[in-house]
Amino acid sequence: MPSQKILESKQQFVNDLAEKLKNSACGVIVDYKGINVADDTVLRKNLREAGVEYFVVKNTLLKRAAEAAGIDGLDEHLEGTTAIALSKEDIIIAPKLLYQQVEASNGNFSIKVGFVDGKAITAEEVTEYAKLPDKNTLVAKFLYVLQAPIQKLAIAVNEIAKKNEETAA
Repeated sequence: MPSQKILESKQQFVNDLAEKLKNSACGVIVDYKGINVADDTVLRKNLREAGVEYFVVKNTLLKRAAEAAGIDGLDEHLEGTTAIALSKEDIIIAPKLLYQQVEASNGNFSIKVGFVDGKAITAEEVTEYAKLPDKNTLVAKFLYVLQAPIQKLAIAVNEIAKKNEETAA
């Protein structure tokens, strides 16, 4: 039987992880078996630069933390090697970077499951999130949509003014 000190440290880890899960907009759970050190180093660097927290976690501890955080539907996917990527704000960046690793790994790295705003999503849904444009692109497209009617109105007013000048001259 483990010592009281070890049990307390594991309980503290579960509590901290549950708090991270609650405060994350998005999480992606992956099977990292077969990834080499060089690829893992690059992946971790890219995730860190994007503001995504990525770490290896024991399945039993993640199950308990998910229960404490109120996230259902992860248990059946928590087998084998498990790592988790957590993003506090952006729900697209973690799936996007991990999906790029999946494509580059030729089947050695795979997405198990994910969650968005406390709700579990399948690996296929994580892939769909990964295929969405990033936040800056979405904002730019949205601003273009807002600007387009005003721009068309300005062009129409300008053409009317030109036509009035031609008829006056």
